[in-house]
Parts: sequence; C-alpha cells; structure tokens
Amino acid sequence: MSDADRTRDLAARVAAACAARAPLLLRGGGSKMFHGRDIAGTPLDMSDHRGILHYEPAELVLTARAGTPLREIEAALAAHGQMLGFEPPCFGGPATLGGAIASGLAGPRRPYAGAPRDFVLGVRIVNGRGEVLRFGGEVIKNVAGFDVSRLMAGALGTLGVLLDVSLRVVPRPQTEVTLRRDCTVAEANTILAELGRQPSPISASCHDGAVLTLRLSGGPAAVAATRRALGGTPVADGASFWNALRDHALPFFLQAGTLWRLSLPPRAAALDLPGQWLIEWGGALRWLDSAAEGATIRAAAAAAGGHATLFRGGDRGGEVFHPLAPAVLTLHQRLKQAFDPAGILNPGRMYAEL
Repeated sequence: MSDADRTRDLAARVAAACAARAPLLLRGGGSKMFHGRDIAGTPLDMSDHRGILHYEPAELVLTARAGTPLREIEAALAAHGQMLGFEPPCFGGPATLGGAIASGLAGPRRPYAGAPRDFVLGVRIVNGRGEVLRFGGEVIKNVAGFDVSRLMAGALGTLGVLLDVSLRVVPRPQTEVTLRRDCTVAEANTILAELGRQPSPISASCHDGAVLTLRLSGGPAAVAATRRALGGTPVADGASFWNALRDHALPFFLQAGTLWRLSLPPRAAALDLPGQWLIEWGGALRWLDSAAEGATIRAAAAAAGGHATLFRGGDRGGEVFHPLAPAVLTLHQRLKQAFDPAGILNPGRMYAEL
C-alpha cells in the first residue's frame, strides 16, 4: 500500500463507528459541504486518500482514489487531449473526485454529454459495516442487472465511503466557439428548440433574461456552419465564462440570497414565481434567487413536471431536496438499510428519514 492509500484506516474507522453507532460526516476537499441538509457527526476526512491509480488514454478510462483533486485529474487528461465529459463544478474550492461523484452535480455540458453516473464504470467503497466492496470495473460495456456503482453518484455519501472510482473519459473537442445574442426567453427557447431538432454541435447554453450565450463544440466544419447559421457575437474568452457559470462565480450567483435549483422539462413555460432567474441546459435547469416559500416553489415546479432543490441559503435543517413519493422513499430506505444498517454514514444529509 502506498502512503496515499488509506483504505485500512478508513475501513477501521467506519467499523468502529458502526459498533458505537456514532454518525460520521464524510468530507473530501470541502467544496460542496453546503450541498444537502446540515448534519452532525465525527468528520471522516478523505482528502489524504488520493492518487491516480490507472489511466489508459487509448482506452478512455481513468481510475483514481476519491480524495484526488479534480485539478490533478483534469491536468493529466488535458496532457492527452482528453477531459471529464460531465464538466464537474469546483465552486472555487479544492474539489475532489469523490465529491464530484457523491454530489452528482454536473456543469454546462450535462444535457449534451451526460451526468456523472453515465461516466462511472466501477467503484470501490467502504460500506456502513466497515467492509471494503468493489462494484463494476474498468471496461466500457452494457451492464446486466443492478448497476450498484452508479448508485453512488448523487448519494451524498449516504450509502458508502468512496475509495476509488473508475471513469470513462472523452476527447476534448477540436474546436469550441462561444456566441452571444440579445433575445427574450421565448426567442431563446425557439432557437434552442430548432437546434435540438437537428444534428448540432451545441454543448452549453445560458440565458440570463436578456442575453443568450451558446457554446459550440466539435469538428471545425460543423462548428463553422452552425456559427454562420446562428449569427451572434463571438466571445473572446468563452472558456472563462463557462467556467464561471459552472463554479457559480457569475454575478447572479455571487449576489444570490436563497438559491433554488429547478429541474424542469426543457420546453416548460416560465413559472410565475418572484425573483431573479438564470436558465441553463436548454431550459431544463433553472436557477431562481427568491425569498418565496419553499412549498410555493416546489408546487410550481411539480405542476410543470419537475422538482426543486434548495441549493444554497434558507433552512438547511429542513427540507432541502424535493420530497419523495412514499414508494420511492421506501426504496431509498431499503437501500440505506442494506448498505448502512447502523445509519452512520452522513445520516440525514439527503432526507431526514435517511
């Protein structure tokens, strides 16, 4: 075992906590500790369990320990013209691979490339009993049966302590161009709907209520043709804009009070809710800075066919994620019981009942 491999120590600490029924608060780089409900527990620091274990550029597969900084992984991939396809946010902090997978959050490329779970090939975890388990592997293939490794994406550490993660990586685009044009939300929806009806190199979109910003990624010919058809003004440093959007460094996020994250059908009509909006993912992701009651926001989102999460601010000890239907909650509770029978891993981080 290398100095950066803390598997035995982590497993022993979880086993001891299980025996004592003492809750653990899992922590990597700390960049996403705001995500989810406020909980108490003994910190279990993962940041020293780090290092890239295996990277095969020709196979588009990388395996790294959960505490490995995203910046380290991204630098290794960039040296071979590759990247993480789901564009994980760092939020200005020392984000780690484990946090990126456990949070399940993705950046502007998400609707066009996939979510973190779509890139997970395998994981090694410590379950709530202190047992080291492995699921999946390093092979890109269809998985028959229950794909346990993907359950860890978005579970916020409630099902297991991530040790290692194997991921599918993707080539970096040959060409990227960012365009801006003034338009209303309705006009932006028309443009995005038209782009969605045909093969298009669009890889990100953002509308702030007055300006539509689009990113085109792909082969030079396809990007050039779409650029000519769309018009608009090229942005000199488009990468900086998308990085700022991904990491919530734009003025909209920096000035927000209570920030809601609404996931809706892309063509859903504008919701009659007070506050400031910023729209991503072709209309499927809508950020709302609003002091409205949570029940009002969730009801509006549900009526439109979606759901709402209290992303930042507000009451972090109450409901943060959209309430689950009784049958779905029961399924979650059964999974929690199977992986963490003593209920010591980030208890209550997602829902009070978990």
